[in-house]
Amino acid sequence: MINYQPFLDHLSHTRLNHWVVPLSAQLDDLWANLNDGNLPRFMSIINDLPSLAVTDTEFSDTVSIRGDIQAPETLLTALQQLKPWRKGPFSLFGIDIDSEWRCNLKWDRVAAHLPDLTGQHVLDVGSGNGYYGWRMKAAGAATVAGIDPSWLSVVQHLAVNRYINDASHAVLPLTMESLTPDLNAFDTVFSMGVLYHRRSPLDHLFELRGALRPGGTLVLETIVIDGHEGESLVPIGRYARMNNVWFLPTAKTLAQWLEKMGFENIRIVDESRTTAEEQRGTDWKPGQSLSEYLHPDDPTRTVEGHPAPIRAILLADKPVNQRLKRYRLD
Repeated sequence: MINYQPFLDHLSHTRLNHWVVPLSAQLDDLWANLNDGNLPRFMSIINDLPSLAVTDTEFSDTVSIRGDIQAPETLLTALQQLKPWRKGPFSLFGIDIDSEWRCNLKWDRVAAHLPDLTGQHVLDVGSGNGYYGWRMKAAGAATVAGIDPSWLSVVQHLAVNRYINDASHAVLPLTMESLTPDLNAFDTVFSMGVLYHRRSPLDHLFELRGALRPGGTLVLETIVIDGHEGESLVPIGRYARMNNVWFLPTAKTLAQWLEKMGFENIRIVDESRTTAEEQRGTDWKPGQSLSEYLHPDDPTRTVEGHPAPIRAILLADKPVNQRLKRYRLD
């Protein structure tokens, strides 16, 4: 069992206080029905982390925790037992975690277009281990609720927050589908690297809309293809060796979907091809990565022959008038 009480106590003093009771009940039900053989091992690693005095933290390109450490081998061994580290980079007491994704590069693309996060309550959907959440905190967010169904991601965040000790930033073992619906409370909702994993992308957009307060902003990042409005790729079989990729629209099609689901002020702010500078195998994430997912003779195609990943960032606002637009039949 993971102690989320400090985060629940934090929520109780915010606009999100109406979420505390259903979230508490949901977490209690999750613990009562837990059937994951890895979690006890993960929690044993967390409980055995050494007690260390923190002198400084910095949430910039590398999320860094500094302090005196006499025997770094104990901490290094624990962190290595939590491989693979897909998101980062982190540096804990001089131990550099070179993650598969250099998430600072994506954050730079996103941050250039964000609203002011100062004092905001933020939902980070598909948060992974919370790297982006720390960048959101550095940008002034008052609350960051990360949700991710991966227990490894949840536990990696626990390891980092063991030393930062910030009750306002949590990674919850939830999916967007299981989140309390229609919270209508978050100032900004991030969904980055999630949409293409959803069998029903429009349902995902509708759920994201329900989490936002009226006038709030959605930050959506996903894989797209080149092409025109109305076009979308539905890969048969795998895409870049992933078997859970369902819809890859063009950026203009994605904007169309957002409008259909009741968003306004939709803007496509970035489209960037994923490169091996940003995603690659490391000692902290051994094995295959982007270079093995692309065709060896044509890096513009995946190994299956599909267009190689291009990631688009779109921003859209939830109208103050929450009702979905009605379309007249002429």
